[in-house]
Amino acid sequence: MCVFNINKHFVLPFRLFYPPFKSFNNNMLPLVVLSIILPSDTINAQTPDINLDEVTVVSTNNTGRKRSVKGQSASIDEHLSELSHVNLVRRGSYAWEPTVNNMQTERLSTTIDGMKIFYACTDKMDPVTSYVESGNLQTISLNSGLDGNPQATGNIGGSLDLRLRKAGFDAESFEASALAGFESNGQLQVYGLNASTSKHKFYANGGAFYRHADNYRTGGGNELQFSQFQKLNAFANAGFRFTERNIAEATFIFDRATDVGYPALNMDVAKAEGLIGSLSFTHQFVESWLNSWQTKVYANRIEHIMDDTHRPDVEIHMDMPGLSRTAGFYSLLTASSGGHSFQLNADGYYNRLFADMTMYPGGAAPMYMVTWPDVGTLNAGLAGTANLSLTDKQSLRLSTKLAWQRQHLNNDEGYHALKVFFPLMTNLYHQTTGRIAAAYTLTLGSVTLTGGAGWGSRAPTVTEAYGYYLNNTFDQYDYIGNPHLKNESAVELNASTKWQPISSLSFKIDGSLFQFANYIIGHFETRLSAMTVGAEGVKVYGNTSHATIANADFSAQWAPARWLRFDAALSYAHGSDNEGDALPLIAPFGWSLSATYTAGKFEARADAKGNGRQNRNGEKYGEQSTPAYYICGLSAQYALGRLTARAGIENLFDRYYHTYSDWCGIPQKGRNIYVNLNFDF
Repeated sequence: MCVFNINKHFVLPFRLFYPPFKSFNNNMLPLVVLSIILPSDTINAQTPDINLDEVTVVSTNNTGRKRSVKGQSASIDEHLSELSHVNLVRRGSYAWEPTVNNMQTERLSTTIDGMKIFYACTDKMDPVTSYVESGNLQTISLNSGLDGNPQATGNIGGSLDLRLRKAGFDAESFEASALAGFESNGQLQVYGLNASTSKHKFYANGGAFYRHADNYRTGGGNELQFSQFQKLNAFANAGFRFTERNIAEATFIFDRATDVGYPALNMDVAKAEGLIGSLSFTHQFVESWLNSWQTKVYANRIEHIMDDTHRPDVEIHMDMPGLSRTAGFYSLLTASSGGHSFQLNADGYYNRLFADMTMYPGGAAPMYMVTWPDVGTLNAGLAGTANLSLTDKQSLRLSTKLAWQRQHLNNDEGYHALKVFFPLMTNLYHQTTGRIAAAYTLTLGSVTLTGGAGWGSRAPTVTEAYGYYLNNTFDQYDYIGNPHLKNESAVELNASTKWQPISSLSFKIDGSLFQFANYIIGHFETRLSAMTVGAEGVKVYGNTSHATIANADFSAQWAPARWLRFDAALSYAHGSDNEGDALPLIAPFGWSLSATYTAGKFEARADAKGNGRQNRNGEKYGEQSTPAYYICGLSAQYALGRLTARAGIENLFDRYYHTYSDWCGIPQKGRNIYVNLNFDF
């Protein structure tokens, strides 16, 4: 192994692309140096084997466990909904926030091809998943619980990795496809174009995707105001093979959403824009127990601007921009020997988060406030994974990660505003987090048994530690961060059983239990007054001694004939705080059924899904009970040569409903007829 010298000629491009590197001092340079440690031959891209709980396939040129019936015209949110353990929090018809094991963004790790990206909105209007499109994704991979992917940090609930679509070497010399789709409810239009070229030493692929939607109608035909949006996404990937074992790959994504309405919130979004770029080097070993070594450096910039100018009766107009900038790396070494496989991963990133607010009361001078005080987070971690084959019927998986974090508040105004409430706080903090997990699998004939356990911790988020008067429309309270928070930790126990008595019939039951210590949640603070007009009071984030979240899932699949398949799923969850009260946004009993008929290139599907009544709602945390509901749908697709046509009806009976995770009870779409065409050139 050799280490390349880092000089001004190499660091300069990063300083140009990512402005915070201009202020890097010598203490930060080791992270940059470490990110370019490469083997002397350098590089061949091969995706390492990674244990995954579930995968949903987005691209049409791959196979996998699940794929949306809408194909690539489906939104990322619709693809995510295909994964078990995943639910979605809706604040509008765009950019839904994924939850895993009934835990939100704070307890999850979401990466794009292993890259760390952070949302720029204090109200979580722009989850990481909103900055990609179906057209540039291959798969969405889920790791449930503490056994996260190598780049995951703080993933108590789980980790999601969105793997980008790449043409690869030695594929078709030229391919192209075009997509057009339409949905009746909201007049949604979807257009997409992809093209790729591939040779032995070079490949490139890219495309563009556009969506536009007007306000949609709820069950019964009422228009839901401020549910419109439009979005443009463009991407490009390229790879170059230096030698048979060494390649370099580059990726760039531009994503911009404008005129995005959020009916569950007080404000909409004028612009949400993401610039995401990466460069990776991979070396493939031969005749060695080492398999591959991949190192990737990346940078991204996320800008988010809230807007209330189109809202009627605004008492005080506000401008609320947010900015997130991240640069990082990971270096992943994979190996295998005697049926065992191993991974060693080093990663690091530097992120800057800044958000402020300017209020314009009529007839008075504008008021200015910093809501995220330009927090710079430097994080470095080391992770290891081992998949051990004990016998032909037994296997053991071990994974661990240790991470160190340094946070500095760069904005003096925001720092001093928060210091009023916390006189002993400083502008510099350090945290150490980690996780360790083990899973044992035993196969006995047609039965596969798995049991696992783990422990993990996470540092408070920027909002939880340093947020300043952030209004939460869910419970109508203003929230203030707490820089003295302790790290949250959890012990996880999980088990699953899969039984396949015959090839056409299978059952699976799995469950997990998370026991938290120092659980972070907002606490009532009666000594402070709310700042937002209409807010009921103020909450300050604090540690609760303990909390519990439990999840159980059952699924079955039966294919009585080659042309017919039935699927069924049930789920239940329970969440309690230290006083036994229900935690918010815990899913009630849920179910789904589907029947799929296949005849040659024709496929038809009927499905139904629903939730039971949410009786155990987190009333203490402002959550309202939600009624039970069910909806039905029909869909079909037919492939004729290079043309694939899909059509379907969602919410067939035009039911008016909302789920437990629809923010402030906003209703979902009524009956929706969709059709889309995909043509491969």
